[in-house]
Amino acid sequence: MDRPLDLLDGIAVGPGRPLLLVGGPCVIESPDHCLRMARAIRREAEARGLPFVFKASFDKANRTSAESFRGPGLEAGLRILEAVKGEVGVPVLSDVHEIAQVEPAARVLDILQIPAFLCRQTDLI
Repeated sequence: MDRPLDLLDGIAVGPGRPLLLVGGPCVIESPDHCLRMARAIRREAEARGLPFVFKASFDKANRTSAESFRGPGLEAGLRILEAVKGEVGVPVLSDVHEIAQVEPAARVLDILQIPAFLCRQTDLI
């Protein structure tokens, strides 16, 4: 990449641009947890002059144990991410696992991610 790429409104990546911090909990645990983490990470990113995108998964389908917590699911998870976006004022990112998730996720998320685990799922890509 020889020139910056505009990723989102006000956020560009590439030469001459600060590192983009994408961070958050692995999986959404609760609204309060996500809001607290987003505020704390935003504060640290701003102190360092870094742009920040909050990332958390509404469903972690690739757990090593079938009994592991997978997240709140699509609808509840998107409501929580929408709250983070509105209350904390940061862009939000999550991953989608199925074609049916793309449209509702796109209404809330600034960035949709295909998990590495699904990068060869050609129906989705």
